[in-house]
Amino acid sequence: MERTTAVDTTPLLATIAAALRGERERAGISLTELARRAGIAKSTLSQLESGVGNPSVETLWALGVALGVPFSRLVEPQPATVRVVRAGEGPRIRSEHADFTGTLLAAGSTHARRDVYLIELEPGAVRAAQPHTPRSVEHVVVAAGRMRVGPESDLVELGPGDYATFPGDAPHRYEALAPGTFAVLVMEHP
Repeated sequence: MERTTAVDTTPLLATIAAALRGERERAGISLTELARRAGIAKSTLSQLESGVGNPSVETLWALGVALGVPFSRLVEPQPATVRVVRAGEGPRIRSEHADFTGTLLAAGSTHARRDVYLIELEPGAVRAAQPHTPRSVEHVVVAAGRMRVGPESDLVELGPGDYATFPGDAPHRYEALAPGTFAVLVMEHP
């Protein structure tokens, strides 16, 4: 199943830039302090806030954790009344360490803190995820292929239609066991 589509990343970079600036200002911290907390270079953060660069999933997760906000708040544009995400569209963020792409489908509101993603994985390198915000919970439903997922200490193998839930605030992983693996991931944040 080929899902590669050329996507204009300019709107996504503008969304990330505005969200990072807004969340950093809301938190009342400097560029230097946020970069330190996230473990990234200040120049990288400055580029991202300027709407340039090519942020990875890992960089954006680190920034979200440092800011105390869900990943989705950094990549989700302002909501419309009716929102449709066509296949191959939406903010697609690739991993640096595995053939893993996450596409944000919907973000939770301040009253319902949950985010919905479509994740695509290919066999090879494992997507090792660092802990998210405390008390985060992940829900995964496999749509195609096979994958191994869960906390490092309690991995489970899933196939099409299988569902698993696990704590997102501990180190966890996603590993494709078959080509063309994709799943729906719902993240709950307290």
